Amino acid sequence: MAHSTTSAETPVIRSAITPHMTLRERLLHRLPNYTGPYNVGFMDIEVPARNPGPISNLKRAGKPVLRLDTVLMGIYYPCDVRKTIDAAGGVHKLGRVNWMPGPRLATSKGYAKFLNIPAAPVTGYLACTSLFTKLPAFRNAELADYWETKMSREDASFDESDDGKQRPGLGKPTFPVIIFSHGLGGSRLCYSTISGELASFGFVVVAVEHRDGSGARTLVNLPRNVDAAELESSTAEIVSGNEGHDSAAKNKKVQGKEQSSVNPHYIMDYILPKDNAQDTSPHNPRGVDSTLRTAQIELRLEEIKEAYHVLTLINDGKGDDVAQLNLRKGGNIGSSSMGLNGISWDSWKGSIFLDKVTAMGHSFGGATTVQLCRDQSLTWLGQGVILDAWGQGTPPRGDDPSNIVSKPIMAISSEAFMHWKDNFERVVGFCQEARESGAPCWMLTIVGSTHLAMTDFAVLYPHWMSLFMKSMVNPLRACYLTTRTSLEFLSLTLPREHIKHQTWVNEDLLSSAEAPSEPEEALRADHAPDDKWVAVRLKIPNEFSNRFKAWCKRVWRAVICAAVEGDELGAGLHDYTEQDELWTHISPKLSEVTGLRNH
Repeated sequence: MAHSTTSAETPVIRSAITPHMTLRERLLHRLPNYTGPYNVGFMDIEVPARNPGPISNLKRAGKPVLRLDTVLMGIYYPCDVRKTIDAAGGVHKLGRVNWMPGPRLATSKGYAKFLNIPAAPVTGYLACTSLFTKLPAFRNAELADYWETKMSREDASFDESDDGKQRPGLGKPTFPVIIFSHGLGGSRLCYSTISGELASFGFVVVAVEHRDGSGARTLVNLPRNVDAAELESSTAEIVSGNEGHDSAAKNKKVQGKEQSSVNPHYIMDYILPKDNAQDTSPHNPRGVDSTLRTAQIELRLEEIKEAYHVLTLINDGKGDDVAQLNLRKGGNIGSSSMGLNGISWDSWKGSIFLDKVTAMGHSFGGATTVQLCRDQSLTWLGQGVILDAWGQGTPPRGDDPSNIVSKPIMAISSEAFMHWKDNFERVVGFCQEARESGAPCWMLTIVGSTHLAMTDFAVLYPHWMSLFMKSMVNPLRACYLTTRTSLEFLSLTLPREHIKHQTWVNEDLLSSAEAPSEPEEALRADHAPDDKWVAVRLKIPNEFSNRFKAWCKRVWRAVICAAVEGDELGAGLHDYTEQDELWTHISPKLSEVTGLRNH
C-alpha cells in the first residue's frame, strides 16, 4: 500500500492574488482558492461545429437522438492579474465567474429534473447556498506571459505587494494542455476546483461541456443563419428569435421569454436510457444501455476533436476569428455580458503545446478518456488521467486488436467505486490494455472517498457527503491528492520541454510503495458497504463514537493550529481511521519510473 504525506506535512500555499470574498462567501459556501503560483483566468467559448448534424445511428421514433451543432468549453488558464488590473483600470473591474452555469434558475431546474426532485425546493436551497457562488478565477484575464518559479514546501505566501521578483525573465512561456470531460450530471464548471488548481500550476485546462444528454442541463446556442426547422431530432424542439417557449415534456427544449436579438437555441436535458432508467446502478439486472452510452461517447469524442481544433486556431494567432464565431456573448442565452471582450489574442499565439495533450475525465468522462486513449488516429494525444471511471460506460473493445489503450494512463478511484467488483475489474482491464501496449500505468484509490469526492459538489456540500454517502476524507484533501498525483504523473509522462519550468514539487506519491502482485490485494474491507449501497456509500464502523473522536481532533487541531486556515487544499483530514491515504493497485517497476524521470 502507498502512504502519502499527512495533512500536517502539507504546505498551505496561496496564489499570487487572493480574490476578494463577498459577504455571501464569508457566510455561506465558497470554493477554495487555488494554491499554485499563478492566478487563474477563465473564458467561455461556444462555436459552431465544422460539420454539424446528427451523430451515430441511434434513433427514437425514427429520428436522430444526438446532434453536434456547436462545441462549448470553459478554458482555465494561468493569468496575470496585475496586468489585467492595469488594462481594465482598477481592481474593481476584475470579473469573476459564476459557478452555476447561466441562466442559473434554469440550470437549477435542470438539476431538479435530473435528481427527480421538485424544482422549487431545489432552487430555493441552491439560492441559499451555492447559486451565487463564484469561482476564484478571473474572467477574460490576461494570459500570463512569464514563467513562475518552482514552489517548494517552504515558500512564503504571495501577496499583492509582490514586485515581480518571483518571475524570472525566461522568455514567453508555452503551456501544456489538459482536456477535461465531465461525468453524468456534470458541466464545464462543476470540476472547477481540480481544473483551476491544475491551471494555477501552469496548465491550460479545457473543460468541454458535452451536449450528449449526459449533463443535467446545457444550453446550445445556434448561429443566426440556422434554419431551426431543419434540425431534426427525436428529443428536440428548436425555435428561434421570440418564438421560444418552455416544453417540460422534451429532453431538448427552448428557454422562454426570448428577445428577437437572441440567437436560436435549445436546452439539452439528461436523456434517460429507454426502458432502462437505472442503467448506472450496480444492481440493475439489465445492465448498461450500451447502445445509448456508446453513441454518447461517439459524440463526446467529436466534441473533443472540435475543441482541439479551436485550440489550434487560437495558437495559430486566429483568436479574433474564434471571437467572431463565439456564441457565448452578450445577449445570447446562458452567456456573460463580457463575452470574450478584453482577451488579448496576440498573447495566445504560440502559447500552448498542441502535442502530447492530456485527456482527463471523471466517471463517464473517465470512460470517455479511456476511449480517447484507444483512438490511434489522435496523434496529438499524449496520456490520460482517469478519475473514478464508470467502467461499464466504456464501449467494448470488440475484435479489433488496435482498439487498445496505447497511451500512459493513471486511474485514480474512490474507495466507494473500488468496492464495486465489476467496475474494479473493468478499470484493471484498462490498465492491462496499457501494459500490453507497453505504456506505463498506475491505478490508485483515495481511501475513505466516495464518487463525488473529486467534484465541486463535495467541496461545497461536505457535510451532506459525510452524512449521506459516509465519505471519510476531507474533500479538499481528496482534491489535493487528485491534483498532486496528476501533476506527478504528468511530470513523468510529458515531454521534458513541456515541464522544463515545473512549478510544483513532486511528493513521490506514485513511488512510495510497490504495487502488490494482484491489484485486489491492496483493497481493505474496513469500510466496505452492504451490498445495496455498493458504489454509493461507505460504512463507518462504530459511527457515532468515531465521528465524535474525529470532531474532537478537528477542534483540537483548529485551536493548536489557529494560524493555519483549514479551507485551503490539503489542510486537515476528516478521516475517522489511521489508514493510509492512498492504495496502490498497479504501478510500473521502480526502474521504469526512474527511466521516465530521466527521459
